Amino acid sequence: MNVKKLIILAFASIPSLLFAQNSPGKAYVYNRAPLTADTYIQLPLGSIKAKGWLLKQLELQKDGATGHAEELYPEASNLGAESDWLGGNGEGWERVPYYVKGLIVLAYTLDNPDLKAKSLKWINWTLDHQQANGAFGPAKMNDWWPRMPMMYAIQSYYEATGDERVLGFFTKYFKYQLENLDKKPLTEWSKSRTGDNIELVLWLYNRTGEKSLLTLAEKLKSQAYPWADIYTKNQFYHYGDDFHTKHSVSVGQALKLPAIYSQLNNTPFYRDATEKGIGNLMRDHGQSSGIASGTEFLAGRSSFQGTETCTVVEWMQSLETTARIIHDAEIGDRLEKIAFNTLPAQFSRDIKSHLYYTQPNQIVCKHGNSGFDEDYDGGLLLSPYSGMGCCRYNMHMGWPYFVKNSWVATPDKGLAVIAYAPVEVNAFVADSVPVKLNVATNYPFEEAIRIKIGLSKTAAFPLKLRIPEWCKNPQIVVNGKSLSGVKTGQVYTINRTWNTNDEVVLNFPMEVKVSDQVNKSVTVERGPLVYGLQMDAKYSIRKKHPVEGFFDYEVSSASPWNYGLVIDRNDLAKSIKVQNAAMPENPFIQATTPVKLKVSAKKIPSWTLAYNKMHAFEVPRSPVASTEQTEEITLTPFGSENIRVSNFPVIGTSESAGKLFKENFDNATVKDWLLYGGSWFIKDGAIHAASNKGSWGYGIHGSKAMASSTMFKDLSYEATVQLNSKGNAGLVFRVSDAVMGADLYKGYYLGIDAETGVIQLGKSSDQKWVALASQQEKLEIGKSYKVKIEAKGSEIKVYFNGSAKPLFAVTDTEYTSGMIGVRAYDSLASIDNLTVKELK
Repeated sequence: MNVKKLIILAFASIPSLLFAQNSPGKAYVYNRAPLTADTYIQLPLGSIKAKGWLLKQLELQKDGATGHAEELYPEASNLGAESDWLGGNGEGWERVPYYVKGLIVLAYTLDNPDLKAKSLKWINWTLDHQQANGAFGPAKMNDWWPRMPMMYAIQSYYEATGDERVLGFFTKYFKYQLENLDKKPLTEWSKSRTGDNIELVLWLYNRTGEKSLLTLAEKLKSQAYPWADIYTKNQFYHYGDDFHTKHSVSVGQALKLPAIYSQLNNTPFYRDATEKGIGNLMRDHGQSSGIASGTEFLAGRSSFQGTETCTVVEWMQSLETTARIIHDAEIGDRLEKIAFNTLPAQFSRDIKSHLYYTQPNQIVCKHGNSGFDEDYDGGLLLSPYSGMGCCRYNMHMGWPYFVKNSWVATPDKGLAVIAYAPVEVNAFVADSVPVKLNVATNYPFEEAIRIKIGLSKTAAFPLKLRIPEWCKNPQIVVNGKSLSGVKTGQVYTINRTWNTNDEVVLNFPMEVKVSDQVNKSVTVERGPLVYGLQMDAKYSIRKKHPVEGFFDYEVSSASPWNYGLVIDRNDLAKSIKVQNAAMPENPFIQATTPVKLKVSAKKIPSWTLAYNKMHAFEVPRSPVASTEQTEEITLTPFGSENIRVSNFPVIGTSESAGKLFKENFDNATVKDWLLYGGSWFIKDGAIHAASNKGSWGYGIHGSKAMASSTMFKDLSYEATVQLNSKGNAGLVFRVSDAVMGADLYKGYYLGIDAETGVIQLGKSSDQKWVALASQQEKLEIGKSYKVKIEAKGSEIKVYFNGSAKPLFAVTDTEYTSGMIGVRAYDSLASIDNLTVKELK
């Protein structure tokens, strides 16, 4: 048989449904006017098949959490037969839509009959039970939000099958929305996640051309939170008691809204807002694995704050969507970093359990409270039931959506890559010519990516390839010939006539680098992978569940973890050695992961587990002195285990005590402040304690913001303090070992209570508050007061409102040095004009 016939037979094996929906002569559906013309589009579901290590992740989901979800959560208000999403008496709200959204993409990506049958049960009930007025879902549910993730599930179903019911279903529902939004406007969850709704409205508009859909899109945008302003101006904490603008899941989910809306309003303000927002989030709340913290509020850069699983998968989808609209290589880089590091770290190795929160320095996974704003006692437990229920339903879309969105079709009849991984892409290019891309690679565990092109006939089309910003010397070779002009951080277009068996080889050399983290610690990176300490993880079963093979695990380390790195930042290649091994079936298993790093380190005995033994104390500020012996330690990929250290101190000569610290907050950010319990934000030239309304955790009392660069012994510390509510607020000094919790720190606190008229000096000692002195004064809520502390040796004096004589003085010898900061106890306080001087 000749080669041409073989190729024709090969293309005949492409799923018939793909050809049924997108047969030759039937072009892909791109943006209609007035939407921007350059937006890329998703390929029909099933067009992209995972291979290699990526396929293994999908198979683990099938055999694990996704495949057994209905057995694990059989209650009527979860995924049971009596679910209200099947006409029963449950109250499933968002849980069924979340689950089906991921399930159906996994089912058709794997082409798995059992998973398809499970998903179609929910899809068909929803399509077949649309109400006469156009609403859908449970009859008693009167909420716009849960319908949004279910619409994504139905869209995916249509992409895979072309079921003619879907377009009419959406048309009817969006007519209902347009007629009812003024009477019942968006609120809370629907108001914060409106981008999901708008994306589906524009998707339908491109297929029907119905002009009223553009009116609906504008109405939805007008009722949504002003996310473009929030991202651009760093306003996450500017909305007082409002939960959603600081809720990490809503923040991550809404990241795509400005880009989606920019298709209607193509101005730099909307096109740039997502990336500006990411810049603000990563500066103030960024974690080592490439995402912002959120427990569940945005929580600063501390090494023991975490990220919720829902946040991870929503960031990923937002980046996938944004990359189709804003063609910036940095967006794909961010997506890969999160997908290859944060996402696998959220799951057990067999994807049967997950962690509600994953931390940069995760020393243990166990049952107990940590002091987070949303502080579930199972939030750090590796379990099918970890934390609140949302994540055990939403997690299913992470890997399947990554596959679905890894390649896209372009309006100039070509293909573009969003994220690299081993996949097979079946699509149409040029004048509806079928093409198969065989992307063979072990990336990100190797540097080379080979793209083999299969065509039924010669075709001219562009191939758009993202060049990672982290790669200094990228190379592209086509059929053995190197291409010129390949630059880091760009989208490189190869526009040529292609023949079958043409091959594109990309080589992205990976160099070891370190990135700066909290307290001058560092994270070791190589290419898109982040590395953490290889710890001797010991698993103990806390609970065995009725579904066979599912357990709650607590994880601890049988080996030391409190290391600082001995490195030369000017010669990292000499300091850190790369070890490569054979590629295993699953690279996210620490023992057999194919890339490990070796580096010298020393233990830091003073760095221990924190008071509650749920996490370590904050990573010590670098450089850190250590007299311990130098050892060689091993670093493995962040996502290859559920416990790790990824924020490392650097060994060296410790900094001496500071002489001067001044901050008026006119141009400051919270980047260099450590936030513990609740949060703080900077606005109008002052630092403010944020409202914790909506939080039910244990960390909402006694919130602290510590100036991480400070270390003072004898000092003069003055500032202006204004209390805007009841409670107390003021200044902390000589502080060490601060974590989340009202009295979980070592140091002194001068607080003002305007409601009771008390000024009090005390200390946190042995995890308890000890009052040292107090004074009654006539104070008012909403009025600023100037306070000053002089601490020399064991003598501490407190001055108030510029008085020449101290209000009171005490003698206490417990604490002699430490950081300075601000603190609020159940108070909306504003603090400004900090001046700290060394006393001679």
